[in-house]
Amino acid sequence: MLEKDEDLIEFVEDRPGHDLRYSLDSSKIKNELGWKPKYSFKEGIKDTVKWYLENEEWWKPLADERVLHPTPWKLSW
Repeated sequence: MLEKDEDLIEFVEDRPGHDLRYSLDSSKIKNELGWKPKYSFKEGIKDTVKWYLENEEWWKPLADERVLHPTPWKLSW
């Protein structure tokens, strides 16, 4: 979507105990309540990327080095 070279992707190891914590199993709400997502993942990510591209003046000032590259022992909020 951003027309960037895939060589810019840097894969990192999973963080033990963290990545599984953020996983989601929506089968219960789908099966018991008939819920379904309003948007497909593809639609949602497309709309999200579009919003960030069109609203850079809103988010860019918030994206400083502490946010983009946090170092736990150096955080000073």
